[in-house]
Amino acid sequence: MGKIAIIMGSKSDFKVMNEAIKILKSFKIPVEYDIVSAHRTPKKMVDYAINAEKKGIKVIIAGAGGSAHLPGMVASITSIPVIGVPIKSRNSIDGWDSILSILQMPGGVPVATVALNGAKNAGILAAQIIGTSDSKINKKIKDYKKELEDKVIESSKDLKKNS
Repeated sequence: MGKIAIIMGSKSDFKVMNEAIKILKSFKIPVEYDIVSAHRTPKKMVDYAINAEKKGIKVIIAGAGGSAHLPGMVASITSIPVIGVPIKSRNSIDGWDSILSILQMPGGVPVATVALNGAKNAGILAAQIIGTSDSKINKKIKDYKKELEDKVIESSKDLKKNS
């Protein structure tokens, strides 16, 4: 099993991106994380993307706010799947600038994009990608989804019983 890398444009993004870290750790998937800014540390970003495969990284989750170039720039450098997490930052236009910056990639440079501040779903998607070639992770994903189903069924029963 390879690792999943989680990178973010600034320390303030960690609160959102930590949701991906937590879900991946719950699946027992190795994860590394770092601050890699497309605008403030472009050389670090390029080096990170170039060397990710050598480090055994199988999926990169990149979170960014504002103009949110990090996911797309990393995707333009590496062949590893990149999942973008648009983050509503303090200087954001309700997050739309981040969403569109990540979502509207040119042909040939795909970035899977999750909802605004949707790092947990990015973690689950990354685990599902790993699970296509790792039966243990695939089983953990199936168990997780079964737990979700069970919670909804239980909520439905509670609703009917208490109404």
